[in-house]
Amino acid sequence: MKISTKGRYGLTIMMELAGRYGEGPTSLKSIAEKNSLSEHYLEQLIAPLRNGGLVKSVRGAYGGYILSRDPDTVTAGEIIRVLEGPISVVDFTEEDDPAKRDLWKRIRDAIADVIDSTTLGELITYREKGEPDSYMFYI
Repeated sequence: MKISTKGRYGLTIMMELAGRYGEGPTSLKSIAEKNSLSEHYLEQLIAPLRNGGLVKSVRGAYGGYILSRDPDTVTAGEIIRVLEGPISVVDFTEEDDPAKRDLWKRIRDAIADVIDSTTLGELITYREKGEPDSYMFYI
């Protein structure tokens, strides 16, 4: 399975909103500028995220978008499925060899397990291995 720009940019939108969770609405323009992305393209992605119940829109001069739930309860899998559709590595049929069909299902299930167990909260607080925590000081 290859995640398209829809899934990648949609995850970017959601991570930006998660990073500002509880601070009020965020404009797509600010997300686009910060990440060097097309605001027009982000506008196309926000509609399915809103229709999927993952974000809410706030109208007005200081409007924008907010997450509809706490970042620790929104998974990467939810976001990717809303934008990309069902998880599938290959289109297989019942005529396929049973061993290959089982392999494709296990790969699909492994991918689903990873994205369904990864929350926005985890993504926005991710640190590279060996990277010091923010509370550590080096002199």
